[in-house]
Amino acid sequence: MRLSGLTLTALAIATLLAALSLVTWRQTRSLDALAELERIEREISLVEAERGELERRIQSLESRGRVVPAAREMLGMHTPSASEIILLPGETR
Repeated sequence: MRLSGLTLTALAIATLLAALSLVTWRQTRSLDALAELERIEREISLVEAERGELERRIQSLESRGRVVPAAREMLGMHTPSASEIILLPGETR
């Protein structure tokens, strides 16, 4: 069976359009994936910044400058004098 020139041209154009559609679809998917990757990277950056801030806040709350006054005020504690310190024997690691 022999195809006419017009049929071959139509087939070639259809193949070209199919190939171009495939390329467009792949590029669209790639761009969508890149956009999602950028969104996730921004989210990770924000979470890391929040984590750093929480770590700084924890360090501030655990600092001796905050704990000692809070222990005095809330628990009535005081810094012991040398005569009040008792060392207990024990194992050292």
